[in-house]
Formats: sequence, structure tokens, C-alpha cells
Amino acid sequence: MSSVTPSASPSPAPALAPAPRPTDLTPRDWLEAGQSLLRRGGLRALKLRPLAEELRVSTGSFYHHFSDFDAYQGQLARYFAEDQVGDLIAALERGADDPIGRIRLLGQTVRRRGSSRIAVAMRAWAESDPRARAAVERHDTLMLSAISGWLEQAGFSRAEAEVRAYGLITLGLSKVHAPHLNMASLFDSLLDIMVARRA
Repeated sequence: MSSVTPSASPSPAPALAPAPRPTDLTPRDWLEAGQSLLRRGGLRALKLRPLAEELRVSTGSFYHHFSDFDAYQGQLARYFAEDQVGDLIAALERGADDPIGRIRLLGQTVRRRGSSRIAVAMRAWAESDPRARAAVERHDTLMLSAISGWLEQAGFSRAEAEVRAYGLITLGLSKVHAPHLNMASLFDSLLDIMVARRA
């Protein structure tokens, strides 16, 4: 009598990475997703359904972190003005000992992250929302203070440093069409001009 060997059980299918669950996400994840929408499409793109799609969760998941969309927008404005700027300035301080090197690193970081697009979107939003206007003003105050402080460390007077800091920030917001210029190196070139000493 022949024995029947049981067939081997099939190997389990490889587990797929689960989609994020509400408990996996933090408020910061939602704020970063909101900034991504603002960066790509401006305020008109900032809606709950596209926000949830960005994070691959249901719209109901949003309410695990925010009471309503208006409260979310208020936190998004504050995030632009406080957390991000503070983190960025601290990273630049750690990233370069030389004050001009910090400003150069700032320009590289802004280009890499596409930060100028979020700044432009926030300024457009500020035209209709006092929370966004306050956030933009706070953001600019902190960035102007940091850049002018570094320029003072490099030997410029306070007045010289503040004018140069203003020029460098507005450069990041510029939308001038100049295809003959190398936009990747333009910030560095203008920084070199602004920190050059007159003979």
C-alpha cells in the first residue's frame, strides 16, 4: 500500500507594504502634504480629498489630527512661519561655520526643496487670509534676521547687512524670465557680488 505524501503547502505571497494608517501619520505629515499641494497648485489645490490622496488615506483619517479644515489651515500657516524656519536656520548653523557659507547653503537648500514655490503660494494666500499674512510676516522677519546676522558676522554694518539680506530673499521669489542666465548658479553669483568689498 503506497503512502501518499502530502503536497507541500504553497509559499506565502510576499507581504506588500501596508498603506499608511491614521495611527502611522503625524500632524506634521499632513502639514508637509499640504505644503506639497500648495507648492504644486497654490491655494486652489489645498482641499481635503487631494490632501488625503497625497497620503493614501481616507478623508476620515484627517480628523484623527485636526478638528476641521479651517483649524488645519491655521496650523499649516503657523508651520510655515515657525517650525520650518527654526529647523532650517538651526540646520544651516550646523552645516557651515562660515557665515557666507551658511547663506550659500541656504540658496542650495531652497533650490533643492523648491522652497521658493511654497513662499510664492503663501504670499498669494496671505492676500485673503490674515493667518497666512501673519505667517509670511513672521517667516520674513526670522529669515531677514538670520541672513543679516550672518552678513554682520562677515563684517558688514547693520544697514549694509539688512539691505543685502532683503535683496537675497527677494531673489528667491523672483519670476523674471531670463533663459540666458544659469538659474542654478544665479544665487551664488549674486551672493558673490553682494559680499564683495569695494576697492
